[in-house]
Amino acid sequence: MKRLILFLIALIGTVHFELTPTLHAQNVRDYIRRGNRHYRDSVYDKAQVQYQKGFELDSNNVQIRYNLGNALLFQGQPKDAMAHYEKAAALERNPARLHQIYHNMGVILQSQKQFPQAIQAYVKALAYDPKDHESRYNLVVCQYQLEKNPQNQGGGDDKEQQDKDKQKQQQQQQQQKQDQQKKDEQQQQQQQQPKNEMSKENAEQMLNAAMQNERQTQDKVKKQMQQGERRRLQKQW
Repeated sequence: MKRLILFLIALIGTVHFELTPTLHAQNVRDYIRRGNRHYRDSVYDKAQVQYQKGFELDSNNVQIRYNLGNALLFQGQPKDAMAHYEKAAALERNPARLHQIYHNMGVILQSQKQFPQAIQAYVKALAYDPKDHESRYNLVVCQYQLEKNPQNQGGGDDKEQQDKDKQKQQQQQQQQKQDQQKKDEQQQQQQQQPKNEMSKENAEQMLNAAMQNERQTQDKVKKQMQQGERRRLQKQW
């Protein structure tokens, strides 16, 4: 009888030891699923709470790190999000997931106008998935912005930049209005002159108008590129 009791105790202890990691992993998965539901509903603070609970159980879980980084980023905490992405990148071995991690790191750096660092992140993302158009587009935009503004190496105030862009746009509209008035005056003068005669003044005016049209075209291209930045995050896991 004593041997039977000892055998049962040993068996219970063994079963408990084997089940504990399974239950632990199940709890982590449950927190991930709950967090993902909140994330899909755009309730990022509640998603963060669930991911944080899973993180406290397993801080080396790459999925928790990545998803928690996304939730923090959508709540305006890019520094904390970047820390989780960096740790996830160090732990992850799957190429598809490494691509997503580096893509999101590039998104943060690009939004902070840290173009050299963003370029490096997108290059790494493309190394793991060369066919991703989002990463490639963002890489080209960062290269373009760095080429046109080499002095802009660090972060900037988005609101301040928006105000500057708005002011610049208003100035361009005013300039376009003035150019149109000059163009109308030129056309009236041309109509008054013989068709086979062109004065030096008219030639200079036409040349200036052509140069202005070229500048407007270039400004339009730049504006479209700036507005067309695709800095979307990769999906949750």
